[in-house]
Amino acid sequence: MIDPTAVAVPIVNDEITLTENAVAQVRRLMAQESIPDTHGLRVSVKGGGCSGLSYVLGFDAEPKETDKVMQMHGLRVFVDPKSLFHISGTVLDYNDGLNGKGFVFQNPKAARTCGCGSSFGA
Repeated sequence: MIDPTAVAVPIVNDEITLTENAVAQVRRLMAQESIPDTHGLRVSVKGGGCSGLSYVLGFDAEPKETDKVMQMHGLRVFVDPKSLFHISGTVLDYNDGLNGKGFVFQNPKAARTCGCGSSFGA
């Protein structure tokens, strides 16, 4: 029997998730820029932007020693520990609808976001 006075403990996801749309767009960008399939997508956070922190996407040949390395739909994803602290549990999607094209970060840790969606505050 479940104790109704028990406090729910949140499940902490120490990874990020990329949707199939996001992976497909990353693969298109890799092909456009002649980046080998052996490279990985680096997802990171840096200080700045109108909300305090900005998302950064790029490509690296290999992960750094302390990186969390994830595999999604055949794509390697690298995230450094400091960035992972801010974006764990995030879902990265790609939207190409009428309201604009671009990567969309659904970050459960973001207390506020800017209008462009590329920066957030914790």
